[in-house]
Amino acid sequence: MGLEVVPGSLSNRRVRASLIRLLRENVLASFASVGRRGRAHINTAYFAWTRDWSLFFYSYPDSAHCRNLRRHPSMAVAVFDSRQRWGHPDRGVQLFGSCHEADGRWGEVASVAYAKRFKGFEKWRGRLRSEAGTFPLRPYRFTPHRAKIFDERALGAGRFIEIEIP
Repeated sequence: MGLEVVPGSLSNRRVRASLIRLLRENVLASFASVGRRGRAHINTAYFAWTRDWSLFFYSYPDSAHCRNLRRHPSMAVAVFDSRQRWGHPDRGVQLFGSCHEADGRWGEVASVAYAKRFKGFEKWRGRLRSEAGTFPLRPYRFTPHRAKIFDERALGAGRFIEIEIP
């Protein structure tokens, strides 16, 4: 059995429910950026998301992936449960879009989304702030434009549903 890529739509109830379930049930993601000389770089981070499909993560602004983003904001993100077992129905999503430091209004949205998702976030942020004199991490907003959803139970075995995200 091979894999197939099928066009879909975010307005499809099953596709939308699958994407929401994948983002809600997973807290870690792999974030791939474009490094110097076009080389790939990947980072794993905890993320929060909002109903406009933005994903937020916190990182040190001088890290390799954040320096990459300042040069080239293109990013791909993979979200999946690493406890899945081979040979059983799989689920995951690949998201493609751009990422920028979230400042101003988006910085506030990131903070609220993170605090809602990770109950110890405010305490952790306060501890880091008191140790360093300032909070050393910055929020980043990933805005997906396209997704490939793989949810064998909900959307069919061996099938990626490819959607545009407005």
